[in-house]
Amino acid sequence: MQYRIMNGSSSLAVHLPETRLLKPNRLAKLLPQYKNLVLKPREGRYGRDILFITRQRASTYRIHNEKKTVAMNDTKQLLKWVGKKTGGRGYIVQRRLQLAQIQQKPFDIRIIVQRRKATSSIWKVTGSYAKVAVRGYLVTNVSSHIIPVPEALKLARIGDRSLIRKINQIALLAAERLGERYPKLRQVGFDIGIDRNRRIWIIEGNYWPDLLPFRSLKDSSMYRRIRWYQKH
Repeated sequence: MQYRIMNGSSSLAVHLPETRLLKPNRLAKLLPQYKNLVLKPREGRYGRDILFITRQRASTYRIHNEKKTVAMNDTKQLLKWVGKKTGGRGYIVQRRLQLAQIQQKPFDIRIIVQRRKATSSIWKVTGSYAKVAVRGYLVTNVSSHIIPVPEALKLARIGDRSLIRKINQIALLAAERLGERYPKLRQVGFDIGIDRNRRIWIIEGNYWPDLLPFRSLKDSSMYRRIRWYQKH
């Protein structure tokens, strides 16, 4: 639903990796179309149970789940294995992004966008940080450390504050779009990815983002600001 709402905006659609509900026939069609796919539970599990599929040759695949890797040489075998692994639970299939890296570890950005209780209140970016994956993992939910966004961009050598402004603008547009559909919505934590070509992507939005990482940052002002918006 979230994807469909945002995808209805032409200014946001270009920042959304193709995302579909997981169905056996749909996965079969996407496998030859994209070299890299990611399968995620519709209900977040803090990075658990996410499957990364890489097509190496015509019908040869590598599946990465947390730190485990499985190789398969047959598409039918892969589809059967995925069916058992997902166990009939709700999953989405998404084109996998080649995220920018810091010391060969992918990272993405969590950005909090909020508005006050007043109906005329406008959306504001109230906090952000970068999540760097643990070596060997492809998901940033298993993060080795949390660092400020400017520091992450500098270490990855992919951008500066002008890129941060673009990320903020996209997050604000996305929040406004979701807020039109859900008038009572006051907070979204977006996961924003930057690929190796410096393109900005909205990976997903979380309506109940974990604020604990903000408390680990040296600058506590973002945590205080987020909490203030939650109360007002």
